[in-house]
Amino acid sequence: MAKKPMTNLRSYPFCGKFELTKKTASGIIDEVAALAVSETKKNGSFTLPGIGKLVLVKRKLAWVAIQLLGSDKIPAKTW
Repeated sequence: MAKKPMTNLRSYPFCGKFELTKKTASGIIDEVAALAVSETKKNGSFTLPGIGKLVLVKRKLAWVAIQLLGSDKIPAKTW
């Protein structure tokens, strides 16, 4: 059975450890996510030391998508 993704309530276990409110912890996570998205778009990658690295990959559309959209002149999309 596949595990369910973490919900907001389960993703803030460090609130008690660092004496943060859930609102503050949520704000921190939102800011880190916004920073990761903006830096990845700007530089092509974003590294959060000790956690991981986001890398922007440019891929062509799948053949099925081209057939559904009805055009073979669709530029490659950054996902």
